[in-house]
Amino acid sequence: MDIRYSCNQRDFKRYTTEETRNEFLIENLYIPNTVTAVYSHVDRMVTLGCMPVDEVVSIDKGIDIWANFGTQYFLERREIGIFNIGGAGSITADGVKYELGYKDCLYITQGTKEVLFASDDAKNPAKFYMVSAPAHRAYETKLIKIADAAKRPLGALETSNKRVINQFIHPDVLPTCQLSMGMTVLEPGSVWNTMPAHTHERRMEVYMYFEVPENNVVFHMMGEGNETRHIVMQNEQAVISPSWSIHSGAGTSNYTFIWAMGGENQAFDDMDNIPTTSLR
Repeated sequence: MDIRYSCNQRDFKRYTTEETRNEFLIENLYIPNTVTAVYSHVDRMVTLGCMPVDEVVSIDKGIDIWANFGTQYFLERREIGIFNIGGAGSITADGVKYELGYKDCLYITQGTKEVLFASDDAKNPAKFYMVSAPAHRAYETKLIKIADAAKRPLGALETSNKRVINQFIHPDVLPTCQLSMGMTVLEPGSVWNTMPAHTHERRMEVYMYFEVPENNVVFHMMGEGNETRHIVMQNEQAVISPSWSIHSGAGTSNYTFIWAMGGENQAFDDMDNIPTTSLR
């Protein structure tokens, strides 16, 4: 497991491109029959990827649960949201099997002891993208299909940011302890996300960009609003955003991204907006 410690905004001002990428960028999420995990000390969020090909893979494969979490099993004191961005697959949680198609989501509650991943077709394997947050109680494990997500259209083609926010793990859809997750889909001709920019002093966020066409990239903007930086990101990479950082981006094409939040509350509109003309 890759461990990332917290970085403050004062030190961040002196970071080189390489240091910025090493601190916040998450690469190589989908390795055959492996669980990739990055533990961030920013709100103790864990970002994971799993691509089962010809094996059934357990969520704790390759992870020393006691050394990293001090618990007997991964979800003993955690909840998790899981999206499938690959071929059809399944997740078995404490003996109950859930079938996930492309862009479907599964929320698994705190206290679930066994989580197993499998693909329907080894030639077109599932790609499970996951974010886990600390949890204080159990709710209900629930499968949310893409068609059942709460949809919130935003933006316009004139400002190159026409998009639909799909809310999956969200108070309007199901109760959770602190984790919120959703998927934003940009329409062709739109490239900007999360503009005007904002921060959440009370929450952190993780973005994972996908459906980025070959030979295209996303310029992910971060840092304080008055002193921004960027990370050039490729398809199926994720980025950690501390509470003091903006988190927006522009691509060389349209794309899709999954966002995950954790912190003090789950109020979608609890954000500190920054006028676009104030960015530096």
